Amino acid sequence: MKQRVLWPAAVAAMLALAGCGSATGNEPSSNSASGKLVVWDWKSSDKTATAYVEKAKADFAKKHPGVTVEFVAQPFDQYYTLLGAAIQAGKGPDIMMFNGGGQIRDRVDALVPLDQYVSPDKQRLTGWDAFTKDGKVFASPVTLQGHPIYFNKDLYKKAGLDPQKPATTWSGFTADCAAITKATKATCFALGNKEGAGIQFFLSAFGTGTLSPQEYDDWIAGKRDWNSPHVKQIFQLWKDVEANGLNSKGGNSTTMFTDAFGIFQSGKATNIIGLMSDIGHWKDFNEFLGPDNVGVMKSPVIAEGAVPSLPFDGGIGYGVAKWTKDPALAADLVRSLTSTDALSTFYANAGAVVSDTTVKAAEPAVTSLVADLKTGKPALHVALSSKTIELMGRLSQQILDGSVTVDAALKQLGESDRS
Repeated sequence: MKQRVLWPAAVAAMLALAGCGSATGNEPSSNSASGKLVVWDWKSSDKTATAYVEKAKADFAKKHPGVTVEFVAQPFDQYYTLLGAAIQAGKGPDIMMFNGGGQIRDRVDALVPLDQYVSPDKQRLTGWDAFTKDGKVFASPVTLQGHPIYFNKDLYKKAGLDPQKPATTWSGFTADCAAITKATKATCFALGNKEGAGIQFFLSAFGTGTLSPQEYDDWIAGKRDWNSPHVKQIFQLWKDVEANGLNSKGGNSTTMFTDAFGIFQSGKATNIIGLMSDIGHWKDFNEFLGPDNVGVMKSPVIAEGAVPSLPFDGGIGYGVAKWTKDPALAADLVRSLTSTDALSTFYANAGAVVSDTTVKAAEPAVTSLVADLKTGKPALHVALSSKTIELMGRLSQQILDGSVTVDAALKQLGESDRS
């Protein structure tokens, strides 16, 4: 959603701050005409992304040795606000990172369609749909973002259960949770919903076990029925899981990033709906639980007729600003950022499941995830606008604390989605 910013004083102030970022001084943000490209993201300052960025810069330098590339890593919690200011001002970085889905689709007017530049990458990379609007591609995918259910195999063993055969029905799943809680005191789920993100993960993970295949496809296609009994069932389940004590305590006051993941990693919860990108994922969990104890499952069947699958889309990607002086040059840097060498490095160092289908994985959890990509479907929450997702986050907190009913929440979400 575009941010409302007062003109011109606030825009100037925001751009001055953004121009500094974590890099150097007060240089102009866009410099492609003078042999310089500026990239905004929230990843390049991470230690796990350093080698990835260097690989991409080296690849680009071979093709354009006279062009300087500057990465400005912005704080994620301010990123889209700063970007909104740049877009309203009509100037800023040449290349910008985006989450797939509503965050980029709401801002395509400020971006260059990349189809003519990235056509050689179409077969090698996957996850394009999350960065596409009206049939045009506006960013190239770097990672795939999915929402698998990770579980602690060791806790299954302590309860006398077989971790190689997790339950495939909701009744079986909750029975296993009860047995594990009795044996270990671990809750069924680790929940972090302080940012309102928990409901996004829940909707996409358990929606695959609730909606019929036709309902699922209609949802992704924009034909969403917020009055559907199955849609109501998902949100009622969100409430019931909390009411029945299956969540870790204080979900509305616990951050997803990264307190909820810490609860799972410490063995205090059996399951967590995690990610496939470079945080809250298999590599983080392996470090604490050990690779042999990190399991991955799809949703159990919650409603008859549902066909559970791995919900995934393009995760993060880079797009080109409409105001850049040389779109072809900027697009070439995007291609370097999605080259096989760069993405292989990102996978190795950060553990992200990358968009490049030629990058091979060997770890047990990743092998399972990659196998499920073949039958996976787009995540339900990614199909929503950023405005509706923001509203859903607030309403999800109110559902848990009892200040709004499921029916009232769905009415508001339906109105927001249709608008």
